[in-house]
Amino acid sequence: MNDLNATLLEVTVRIAKRSRGLRHAYLEKVRRAGERGPRRFELACSNLAHGFAGCAQEDKRSLRETLRPNVGIVTAYNDMLSAHQPFESFPEQIRRAVRAGGGVAQVAGGVPAMCDGITQGQAGMELSLWSRDVIALATAVALSHDLFDGVVCLGVCDKIVPGLLIGALAFGHLPVVFMPAGPMPSGLSNAEKAKVRERFAAGEIGERELLEAEAASYHSPGTCTFYGTANSNQMLMEVMGLQLPVASFANPGTPLRDALTAAAGKRVTALTRLGDEYTPLAEVVDERAIANAIVGLLATGGSTNHTIHLVAIARAAGILLDWSDFDALSRVVPLLARVYPNGLADVNQFHAAGGLAFVIGELLDAGLLHPDVKTVAGGGLAPYRREVRLGRGGELVSAPPARAGRDPSVLRPVGDAFQPSGGLRVVEGNLGRAVVKTSAVAAKHRRVRAPALVFERPDDLKRSFDAGELEGDFVAVLRFQGPRANGMPELHQLMPWLGVLQDRGHRVALVTDGRLSGASGKVLSAIHVTPEAAAGGPLAKVVDGDFIVIDPERGVLAAEVEKPEWRKRPLARANLHAHREGMGREYFANFRLNATSAAEGAMTFGLSEIGVTVESQQEAPEDDEYAVLGW
Repeated sequence: MNDLNATLLEVTVRIAKRSRGLRHAYLEKVRRAGERGPRRFELACSNLAHGFAGCAQEDKRSLRETLRPNVGIVTAYNDMLSAHQPFESFPEQIRRAVRAGGGVAQVAGGVPAMCDGITQGQAGMELSLWSRDVIALATAVALSHDLFDGVVCLGVCDKIVPGLLIGALAFGHLPVVFMPAGPMPSGLSNAEKAKVRERFAAGEIGERELLEAEAASYHSPGTCTFYGTANSNQMLMEVMGLQLPVASFANPGTPLRDALTAAAGKRVTALTRLGDEYTPLAEVVDERAIANAIVGLLATGGSTNHTIHLVAIARAAGILLDWSDFDALSRVVPLLARVYPNGLADVNQFHAAGGLAFVIGELLDAGLLHPDVKTVAGGGLAPYRREVRLGRGGELVSAPPARAGRDPSVLRPVGDAFQPSGGLRVVEGNLGRAVVKTSAVAAKHRRVRAPALVFERPDDLKRSFDAGELEGDFVAVLRFQGPRANGMPELHQLMPWLGVLQDRGHRVALVTDGRLSGASGKVLSAIHVTPEAAAGGPLAKVVDGDFIVIDPERGVLAAEVEKPEWRKRPLARANLHAHREGMGREYFANFRLNATSAAEGAMTFGLSEIGVTVESQQEAPEDDEYAVLGW
């Protein structure tokens, strides 16, 4: 293994220095909770009886008479999400596995799990981002009974895994293992699906043909097979050492998936204070794990949503992450994978080509991952570079690392990467600060200078498209789509329309304070613009005809307007009343009011609400053992 990459080390140290006081306060809180231990050993008889009343007799005996670990299961199961439907059978599998490991498992609670694929372009999408913080709160409620020595989190999709992790970090003294359900088998290819969507946008086919294509793509239980936020979540959990090796992309309902679920159930019992390898969550999610997560995201071309979610996750662990950290690492981390929308392959093909075991091995050898982190598997990241298969008796067997060359159109080694950088850039200028993902954008489209066309609703852009008004080069400025305006809905429905125009030879781009997610594609897009228009951000100053420059390589996002005129130009206002009610939106007024910016994680609760304060950043001693290089 090579020495640690200098930029990776520099960024990690910078994160640690920036976070010194906040991290110290968080770890002190965790230490106190860990020393106290689960309250079930101190509960009055009535309280304890309530806690095990619904258990099987064997488990009741364990909880009332012996000192065995009790594992709380927090599940995001529902039948509506194909990715979460397999979780219906997981609790019983986990109970059996935990019993075999000498413990007891109980479903501690459920969390909501909405599907962005269903709500895309609908009013419900305006609750999507808020669902992450609701899930974090629901996770805290589930674990607040204080009966547990360890936790299993069942979640896969977009806001669900970040929400589960943020909530679990409030219980950082407990070991936490994540269990996914795996992707559905491959259906209609992602490339063909995209082509059908563009044909529909162009008016060449009708809804019947479109629905047939979509149903052939999303056809069975399991995660959607494109590399969006859901599958990026699984990559992050594996790279951060929060789930077992190779767990991300084993298909549901297979012997391998069942074996991985059973192994994770056994493993969590060993990680408790009552086991042999106590590994609390707070020690797994440290500055190095956060840096590793960014590297994994960049190397695989993962979801831009994680420029929001990773910031919020880090904050919940007492770590201050900045978009500049993503940008700096992106310049040295090569792109090793081409998975749709950054390529033609789906995640099943990625997994067959070597998958995360290959990616992690390559990055370790290049010094682009911290190898000596704590993980739920034990032994740092080394076990995560090895493939895992079923032995003859159905047991899990660790195999040698995946080799290059299985499918170089999908996965390549560091020395033959698809591109030398990770394809994520931070741009800034008089329009604010934004994120640009270039890994799916052809080189000839990676810089755009064109006049602005301003829209305040996605439907307005669609009407202009349908009316044939979007001819020539332009930058679509779609504003009032940020957290405080309407909950920052994903705007993926814009891509087919803009893609059609780009294919016709027009130079087009998008600037928005909204989100595009991991499904963002081939059109240059500056997203998550902060400060957002609804908070008085300069995006509210743009008028039709202003020339806009988006240049990720130079880090520029600017309106070419003379400074005196720009200073005196008034801020546009939007009528957002229609986004305040219906579909439950009336209940989320406080979320919109209190949300931080996208660059700060779009969090609806502050540092004080997660048990630490801004003032505590000044309290940590300079020789704090967790600061900088003393991990």
